[in-house]
Amino acid sequence: MRPDPDYRHIVIEGRTRHDVRVPAKPAAEAPVSPAAWAGARADDRTVKFRLPDPAGPLAGLRLLTDIPIASGEFVRRGDAWELVIARPQVQRMEYLLDFRFADGSQHTGTDPGNPLQVDGAFGAKSVVEFPSYAAPRWLVAAVAAPPGSSRDLTVPAEALGDVINLRLWSPAGTADDEPLPLLLAHDGPEYDKLASLTGYLSAGVAGGWLPRLRAALLGPGQRDKWYSANPAYSRALREAVLPAIAKAAPATTKIGMGTSLGALAMLHAYCRDPGSLDAMFLQSGSFFSPRLDEQERRFPYYRRITRFVTSVHARGLPPSLVPVVLTCGVIEENINNNRLMTRTLQARGYPAILHELPDMHNYTAWRDAFDPHLTGLLRQVCCQPDQAGPAGPAGQADGQVRR
Repeated sequence: MRPDPDYRHIVIEGRTRHDVRVPAKPAAEAPVSPAAWAGARADDRTVKFRLPDPAGPLAGLRLLTDIPIASGEFVRRGDAWELVIARPQVQRMEYLLDFRFADGSQHTGTDPGNPLQVDGAFGAKSVVEFPSYAAPRWLVAAVAAPPGSSRDLTVPAEALGDVINLRLWSPAGTADDEPLPLLLAHDGPEYDKLASLTGYLSAGVAGGWLPRLRAALLGPGQRDKWYSANPAYSRALREAVLPAIAKAAPATTKIGMGTSLGALAMLHAYCRDPGSLDAMFLQSGSFFSPRLDEQERRFPYYRRITRFVTSVHARGLPPSLVPVVLTCGVIEENINNNRLMTRTLQARGYPAILHELPDMHNYTAWRDAFDPHLTGLLRQVCCQPDQAGPAGPAGQADGQVRR
């Protein structure tokens, strides 16, 4: 029998194998009866999830997402499991499903009825994109842009008793001794793999809307330990990493960037050595404070982080007022501590701005914020007024909430 080209079989792996027959094409291309669809459907008001289960091996199904929702428990209706939730304040939604089987086994995985997935720091997730969402336009330009060149450095860091691995990226046609601005990125390999950081830089340099610059993609190493306001790590950056980069390729302006703990660590490094950075781009920073983030108290380095953050709020910022651009998801857990940090920076005279994004704590959200927010910062600190070039693909009308 010839296979039906409009359908495919998905297998959920638990102790029980469960075959689910779902449309291979979106409903607009392959119309099916309302009772036959599977996956997720979204409009401006609701999100509907449906998983066919005609053989009945499932005993329960639950939606797992970072987005606050009233209940993620599916209800069985006929031969399928269904859930309807109100549209959250985001333009895209990442999720997993928790499958509970009649034999007592359990499995967490992506939605077999939804072909749209994205890789993240902890593996693949299914994605719902709302009608208002659009991926960055520079992603298309990045495919055709010259990719640039990279070389790997391993830097001994005596302060840590370890090494820090990094990849130094340069735009195409750059001589090793050409002085250029430097973008110093914590979690650099992850930023590149999951958020296409060097693709963004390549597209911007080739399109003339970014200045020519290098990027140092710092490997996270012992991430929780190093990025948690660790004085030894900040000393390693100052005494080992930045000198090693300067020896490999001279830098002019230096911009630090990071996300989550990486953003916290970049702010900490700047506070310990104010002359090391000329600007910062901080995404979803983990600026924990006891009043706002008690839920994080089980994190091993929580007290060290809160001591540093408390000191920053208590006039612990250096007097050199470098530009700081922050981004954070409008309903993610870190939004309140990012708002507080932005107010503190502004109160001390820093030209700081927070862009609140319609997404959550994930690499796609951080990628989508590069243009216009990182674009604007790089143009501001790296270009002379008469050398700025054309605006980036997103221009200035980014549609985000500013604080």
